[in-house]
Amino acid sequence: MSVKAVFLDIDGTLVSFKTHKIPVSTLNAVHRVRQKGIKVFIATGRPLPFIDNLTGLAHDGIMCVNGACCMDADGNIFYKRPIPQGDIERLIQDSKLHPIPISFASNERAVICNTATARKEVEEVFSLLSIPLPEEVAIDEIRDMDVMQAVAFYTEDWETRIRRDIIPNCDTTRWHPYFADCIAKGTNKAAGMDQFCMHYGIDIADTMAFGDGGNDIEMLRHAGTGVAMGNACDMVKASADIVTTSVDEDGVANILNMI
Repeated sequence: MSVKAVFLDIDGTLVSFKTHKIPVSTLNAVHRVRQKGIKVFIATGRPLPFIDNLTGLAHDGIMCVNGACCMDADGNIFYKRPIPQGDIERLIQDSKLHPIPISFASNERAVICNTATARKEVEEVFSLLSIPLPEEVAIDEIRDMDVMQAVAFYTEDWETRIRRDIIPNCDTTRWHPYFADCIAKGTNKAAGMDQFCMHYGIDIADTMAFGDGGNDIEMLRHAGTGVAMGNACDMVKASADIVTTSVDEDGVANILNMI
């Protein structure tokens, strides 16, 4: 097994949903592989303002918003793909007619609008991820942001209308019944991996990727070796070359220790 770079999802892979922390075994294993010259990259659906749970983890770069933004360990962004401004304008106008909660994140800040219409659901989701609720602003302020991700709190019965009429240049993913993540169309973690491989001169065949969620499937299939966590659903496991134990059972360390 030739591995020159490892890509690690955060929630449910690096970080436990139970403790909201990285297991010590994972921290130690990552340290050991980096000492051997293997690069370690974070690959998350979270935008930069929501990444606050990597304490103690050394790494060589971060792919955030499912590949829409790629940066090195010094914080230098070498690739980004924000949501087209036309889609943002349609979201703003539609929100005035249908004031659903929407969280908007750039690389610098995160804000939220219209929480009064579904405050309980919004608080539940942010609590699940152990993220503080962003500052609430008027929807028109979003025009001044370079939006990388919108988290829109609408149910599946609105899916077709919003995807077709409001944000046709975005892809949406739903891992919770309350909301959908919206990012620029064609963005995914596999495409993000390619940006890192080009930037660092790494062959995709020499990569290993770990994940547990639906947004990790493209990455697991694209990597030289895809590793699904034991806590992943069957579809994710079927997309991987290896299934390890869960995040709370040293799943990452059990594989990294082999290389």
